[in-house]
Amino acid sequence: MSYRTIGKPVPRIEGQEKVTGGTQFTADVPIAGALWGKVLRSPVSHAKIVKVDTSKAKALPGVHAAIAGADLAPVFVGIRMKDMPVLARDRVRFVGDPVAAVAAESRDIAEEALGLIEIEYEEVPAVFDPTEAMRPGAPLIHENRLHYKNAPSVPEEIPNLQSVSIKKNGNLQDGFKRAARVFEHTFRTQLTHHGYLEPHACVVRIDPDGKVEVWASNKSPYALRDLLADDLGIPKNHIKVHIMSVGGDFGGKASLIDVPICYFLAQRSGRPVKMALDYSEELMAAAHRHPAVITLRTGVEADGTLCAVQATIIFSGGAYAAFKISPEVTVLGGRRLGSYYRIPAVQATTYCVYTNHVPCTQTRTPGSPQVVFAMESQMDIVARELGLDPIEIRTKNLLKEGDASPMGERWQNIAVRETLKKAVQASGWRRVKPGKHRGRGIALYERGTPSGKASAAITIEADGAITLLTGVPDVGPGFYTVVQQIVSETLGVAPENVRVRFEDTDSLPYDPGTGGSRSTNTSGHAAYKAARELRAKLTEVAARRLGCGIQEIRLVNGRWKAPKGKGISFDEIARIAVEENGGPISHLTLYEPTDGPPVTSFAAQVAEVEVDPETGQIAVRKITTAHDAGVVLNTLTFQGQVDGGVINGLGFALMEENPIVEGRITTLNLGDFKIPCIKDIPKLTSVVLQSPTGPAPFQGKSIGEMPNVPTAAAIANAIADAMGVRLFELPLNAEKVYWDLKREKPARSL
Repeated sequence: MSYRTIGKPVPRIEGQEKVTGGTQFTADVPIAGALWGKVLRSPVSHAKIVKVDTSKAKALPGVHAAIAGADLAPVFVGIRMKDMPVLARDRVRFVGDPVAAVAAESRDIAEEALGLIEIEYEEVPAVFDPTEAMRPGAPLIHENRLHYKNAPSVPEEIPNLQSVSIKKNGNLQDGFKRAARVFEHTFRTQLTHHGYLEPHACVVRIDPDGKVEVWASNKSPYALRDLLADDLGIPKNHIKVHIMSVGGDFGGKASLIDVPICYFLAQRSGRPVKMALDYSEELMAAAHRHPAVITLRTGVEADGTLCAVQATIIFSGGAYAAFKISPEVTVLGGRRLGSYYRIPAVQATTYCVYTNHVPCTQTRTPGSPQVVFAMESQMDIVARELGLDPIEIRTKNLLKEGDASPMGERWQNIAVRETLKKAVQASGWRRVKPGKHRGRGIALYERGTPSGKASAAITIEADGAITLLTGVPDVGPGFYTVVQQIVSETLGVAPENVRVRFEDTDSLPYDPGTGGSRSTNTSGHAAYKAARELRAKLTEVAARRLGCGIQEIRLVNGRWKAPKGKGISFDEIARIAVEENGGPISHLTLYEPTDGPPVTSFAAQVAEVEVDPETGQIAVRKITTAHDAGVVLNTLTFQGQVDGGVINGLGFALMEENPIVEGRITTLNLGDFKIPCIKDIPKLTSVVLQSPTGPAPFQGKSIGEMPNVPTAAAIANAIADAMGVRLFELPLNAEKVYWDLKREKPARSL
């Protein structure tokens, strides 16, 4: 179907403000009389707090408040599981745990005041490896874990569990009996930060009547309001969260983090308080991506047909579960284990474990990059052991139309084979043989488009100007531009006639915020519904004006037309409707999803690498990615999401890591914590399979959390193809390749 706006490369409507410095982020908010808040964080991994003395800090001129855990009621916070005190009370559990806080006239005074706080610790044994933390006799990080609100039940005999989740389908015993070969391998992935450019920041102002205003770099303002109300015992209608532009998220900005501390400082000082982390604090104390230890046991027939897959997935959750969104307080990657293959029997047992390092949270496609790295690496291992081509073994096992997924889902329009074929063709896999020390690897992924309820409001002025009010904060993917296109296409006007606006949590009933690649399928659907309902009202006006039935009206090229006559423009209809209404027309709508089409999305990615046999240095030369994308609503923002996702996956694969030495993260600045720069980016090629099959408005599908997932596995497989080196641990770096090449093993041809 041909659209006027949908599917076009409409430029980002907020782009000019961003590149000229006009966009206001939380740290930019000017609040009269605001104090600066700073937090004193634990320098040790695990210790009892013997004493905290803030008296000298309170006496420092310019300090208006200094608080410790003992000064507050025993409040525990968390998105789901409430296991983290606002300030540590009796013990600290990681280097960076907040222990005390001050509010002062300036940042310098606040920093000086932190140095005057006296704390005495009694260190106790710590544990950092999740497998060690699960062993009998391991140091207990939370002794009364089951007493926390919303704590899921776990086996009592295994210490330090945050959660356990078992997803299974089919008969494993029968599957392994049928197998000619059984392969078992263990893979490890690293602790990493999200890498957004804007550190966490917040401002809290408490009015004399007790009303609370919050500005925060948070992707879910309504959830932030609700959490503050529940955790701090404040009536929800006394809290207003201002919706802010967010300088990057990737999953890391959904929690309260330091907002409760900011609230108590504002309460004690009687002044507004602003807090903004520097990047060393971000890397030390803001939630990270879960490290993982993944053991796969896979049974196959002699021809490579999959019989059974059993996975034990252990995620290191850090010191608190408070930052996790999942109702199970776990990481969800295991539920998509090999989900694009026909696997008669599958079981994924996922443990999330307390450890004495920085807490972890959802990160772009939570758990999937870790699990897919393991699954797709092992598929290549199996192929090579059986003498099969990596494409051949995948094609043999991929889902076909009518097949159930390993977990029993039945999808329509299964396009995984076509997606793989497109990636192979575009990469030149069959046409071009890689040269010496060069190799290619492939990996796949599958993910659906989440949904949820949302609200939106549209106002039309007499001059035809349209304003869409949304509750979605801008975190970078281009939602405002896409939702502008949705409204303009529905109402038959040019995109520039639609202004997109956001305010605060008082302006609309509810919005889920961003996350899970769902914005277009939730808040976009709310805007689409509002525009359709408003179009129906305007059609009634047009029918009266044109003297025909409503069902006879057609919206063609921006004009309402009757069977006969020239029709009426949108601007004219708007003027008449506003006159009849006695003022601007505002329409609020609530969207709640019904059962949508049972569809999902597929991605296939090919990486081409070159490896230096003398040093082990890895150079990624090209990445080709293919996506089953439904209808692409904006080709420009779509490509931005694909390229950004691939580069995100490249960083996770090759360089991003926050190593912990004696409990301390050793990469506390962006010079040490490596993320990809322009020189690291290889040639990127994208292929899109479009079809009107998606659940979002105009049949779109999600894209934000697809391209980053297969990258690590594709690169690992390419390294193995180039050098015969199989790496089981991320990041994939020169040292690991070098030492693998140096090990004594059968002679290889280089």
